[in-house]
Formats: sequence, structure tokens, C-alpha cells
Amino acid sequence: MTHSMSVSLHKMHVKRRGKSILGPIDLELAPTGFTMVLGPNGAGKTTLLKVLHGIERVSSGSVQWSVSGAQAQQEQAYVFQSPIMLRRSVSQNLAYPLQISGISKAEITGRVETWLDRIGLSNMAERPATRLSGGERQKLALGRALIRDPQVLFLDEPCANLDGRSTREIEALLLNTLHTGTRIIMTTHDIGQARRLASDVVFLLNGELHEQGRATEFFDEPKTPEAKAFLNGDIVE
Repeated sequence: MTHSMSVSLHKMHVKRRGKSILGPIDLELAPTGFTMVLGPNGAGKTTLLKVLHGIERVSSGSVQWSVSGAQAQQEQAYVFQSPIMLRRSVSQNLAYPLQISGISKAEITGRVETWLDRIGLSNMAERPATRLSGGERQKLALGRALIRDPQVLFLDEPCANLDGRSTREIEALLLNTLHTGTRIIMTTHDIGQARRLASDVVFLLNGELHEQGRATEFFDEPKTPEAKAFLNGDIVE
């Protein structure tokens, strides 16, 4: 996998019905790393992920990947907080993104078996995906996103409402994904999780980029009172 997909936002602004939702933001993200997008509810975290992924329309400014728009879209995957399961088996859910890519049946079979093992669902291969638990669904959604070997993975609160065991399993899968070369950009409300996983942090407040930097610096020495208050668990407005 090549690491060539950096992205820059220039005066990027999202408005809905005349109200500013996010921005204007100037932001550059390197082609590697694990970026954690933090901030209180309503800060614009999910909107930023959707803008980067190209599923949220920008009102003004620009989002520029270091490759063509078509290639950027092809090399990305997005896992929603509440992933939608196809009304098919676990195996068929995993196979679907490969089938629409025109990959041979033999290769699909091999990749599905590999990913069933990686996400720990081999014994549930033929179970209807809609009958999985929350943690199992999230692991399946992650496997379905990663089976195409994307360069960039977007995750919106992937461990929300999951128990400790499921969270630990998903974090291990994400770290392994990072080490194999996939760029990860993720939102979370779990500060402990952010500390465990992030290489860098984007902190949003009231739809604006309030602070950005290396994770160790952000957590140990936040630059602003608002970031410090947020990390302390205080209400930040």
C-alpha cells in the first residue's frame, strides 16, 4: 500500500439553512497516522468526517486530496456509529464490497475467510447479520470496510455503547490496521480511548478548529483553557 493520500482543507465552511455548522477551517492531515477528532456534542466532529469523505457538501472553501477525487473516493472506507447490516449472512456482508468491485469469486472466498478470522466471527459466518449483537455488528462493519484494503478509514464513534471486551477487540483491530498502513481518522467521546490510540488530535469547539497537534502534547499540555477543561470532563461551551 502506498502512503500518498494527504488532505488539506482551505477556508472550508459548511452551512445549513444559513446557519454555520462547521468552519471556516484550514487543516492539513498527513498521509499516515491515527487522527482522533475530539470535542463536545455539536462541535462538528461527524460533519468534519463526512466532509473529508465527500458525503457532506461544502458551502465554501475547498477539500483537496493529494490524488484525484475519484481515486480518493475509491481508496476510502467509512464506518458509521450505527452501521447498517445487509439482510444477508455475515459472510455475504463481507463479500458484498468485493462483489461490486468485480473481484473474482475465488479471491472473494479467500478474503472473506481471512477477515472472518480477523474479526472473530468465523463461527457465525452463516448467521444473518441482523441477528448479531452490537459489538459483533461493529466488528462486521469494520471488516466490511477493511476487506477492500483502503488507504484511509473513517470511523464515527465505533465503540459507542459497547462493552469493555468488544471495545478492546475493536481497538486491537484498529491498531493492527494502522500498523499495516491504513490511515485512520476517528471521532470518540472516550478520552481514555483517544489517549490509547491517537497519534495526533483535532479538537473542535462550536464548529471551529480550536486546537490541533501531536496527541502527547495535546493530552499533557493543552494550549487552551477550553481544551484543558474538556480533558478534565468539564462542560465546555
